[in-house]
Amino acid sequence: MHKIDEKLANVTARLTQAALQAHRSDADIALIAVSKTQPAECLRQAYQAGQRRFGENYLQEALDKQQALADLPDIEWHFIGPIQSNKTRAIAEHFAWVHSVDRLKIAKRLSEQRPVTMPALNICLQVNIDGEDSKSGVTPEQLPALAREVNALPNIHLRGLMAIPAPQSDAHKQRESFTRMHQLLVALNETSSEAPTGKGPLDSLSMGMSADLEAAVSAGATMVRIGTDIFGPRATPPTNPPHK
Repeated sequence: MHKIDEKLANVTARLTQAALQAHRSDADIALIAVSKTQPAECLRQAYQAGQRRFGENYLQEALDKQQALADLPDIEWHFIGPIQSNKTRAIAEHFAWVHSVDRLKIAKRLSEQRPVTMPALNICLQVNIDGEDSKSGVTPEQLPALAREVNALPNIHLRGLMAIPAPQSDAHKQRESFTRMHQLLVALNETSSEAPTGKGPLDSLSMGMSADLEAAVSAGATMVRIGTDIFGPRATPPTNPPHK
């Protein structure tokens, strides 16, 4: 078993140092522990070490973990994986954040299926910032129109943007993609006054993983998604049958 508490402490120290170098407060940057393929016991260990925000890619796996960890009521669950239409209801009912919305159809379903007894569902729009065929996400050119339509929906709160840039070993090239994401967020906020919705400005940039945390923080990330450096290598992904 990996020493998750030590790994978590190391990542937290990296995050604090990255914020210091960027002249930012680490209190403004949320650490999302990406726990896909990890057993619930690993999440419990991270929780006991102080972690509260967990990111999941696979719906059925996440629902099983939520049930296993139901005695930990202050966990904040983030869905960060691709979204199929037949899974939006369960996502809307069981998560506080969804980072991977890139279609109006999905946003509408999440809005319609979010229980009225729950707070508005926090949404980030996924941007394919480097134009990779293998990645999901809206193009930068399509983003403004999608953001306007999603921002007008009830029961969800459009908070910002998410991206998984193309892997780069060079820190300067890493920052280039993240900086373009930050510029997209700024541009959306500058034009949002044209159609105010009362939901406030976009305030979230979900970007940065184990290999590029520092570059993401330097470019303005408000959420970083760290998996391997907390939990170690991924286990074999589940088959993830459709949720009924």
